[in-house]
Amino acid sequence: MDENQSKEWNYHPNLPLADSSPFTHLTEPMFLLNWIYKNWLSLSERILMVAVAIVLWFFVYPSLEETKDFHFSWIFEIYFINLTMMILVAGSLHYFFYIRKSQGNTLKFDKRDLTKNNRNFLFSDQVKDNMFWTLTSGVFLLTAFQVVTTWLMANGYVPVNNFSSNPVWFILVLIFLPIWSAFHFYWVHRLLHFPFLYKRYHALHHRNINIGPWSGLSMHPVEHLLYLSSFCIHWIIATHPIHLIFHVIWQGPAAAMTHSGYEDLLIKDKRRLALGTFYHQLHHRYFECNYGNQEMPWDRWFGTFHDGSERSTEETRARKKNMY
Repeated sequence: MDENQSKEWNYHPNLPLADSSPFTHLTEPMFLLNWIYKNWLSLSERILMVAVAIVLWFFVYPSLEETKDFHFSWIFEIYFINLTMMILVAGSLHYFFYIRKSQGNTLKFDKRDLTKNNRNFLFSDQVKDNMFWTLTSGVFLLTAFQVVTTWLMANGYVPVNNFSSNPVWFILVLIFLPIWSAFHFYWVHRLLHFPFLYKRYHALHHRNINIGPWSGLSMHPVEHLLYLSSFCIHWIIATHPIHLIFHVIWQGPAAAMTHSGYEDLLIKDKRRLALGTFYHQLHHRYFECNYGNQEMPWDRWFGTFHDGSERSTEETRARKKNMY
């Protein structure tokens, strides 16, 4: 058996998982420089999202002048753009990995196929269930937060920053938003795992033990509200519509990427685009661990980190037994 395979997993990265959070390496300049280079100075998924956000702002989304008053036309325009992005990203990934099976099982975490003929899912089908929640509640509430925030920006009710007036702050906000999202996600996620909220709302997302691209934004509307409340940061600090669009992509279509079930996209046998993380895949398998992501150190600090080892699995199962 390959060293990156096991009886539980078709593929896993080298275990135990390394600590890749910049916040636990603040005294290591080379680590921090490498983290900055990997995420912001090379052709990373973050750079691609920023590029898409810039193009969408200048050529697709309505201007701030158009959004000063609530009108169906521009609200529907934003909704249609978000719906299209979600379908294109999640749909393309699903088609590539699960219909055409273009990458086979290479770098696929879970050995199993996505679920069919299972009454736990709407329509007894995991993919149809996930598409329903993503394209109804998910895109609707994603758009609602964006519409309200855009309207607030257009009317000067929240601070707005332009690159020309403060380029340093403009760039710092781009770097800050994924970190903020990771911080917000951890605490909202911990909240959703309290039994009262878990059983009523978050359990819907956790039907997806084996995840696919449509699983990322497949949530109960209450969970969507909590998850997407991350956008409220734009009501407090000075940002620009480009930041907001980048944030929308990060919270919406990017969730399809991180839930693809594969670690990377291969082109001619070379890793070209980072997708899912084994860190979060462990959460979907074992539930009461890895509530955040690798960018924030909270799971390590608060004893909920699963490093992929059997010991961590036993500890997680014991913690879960005590919770329920």
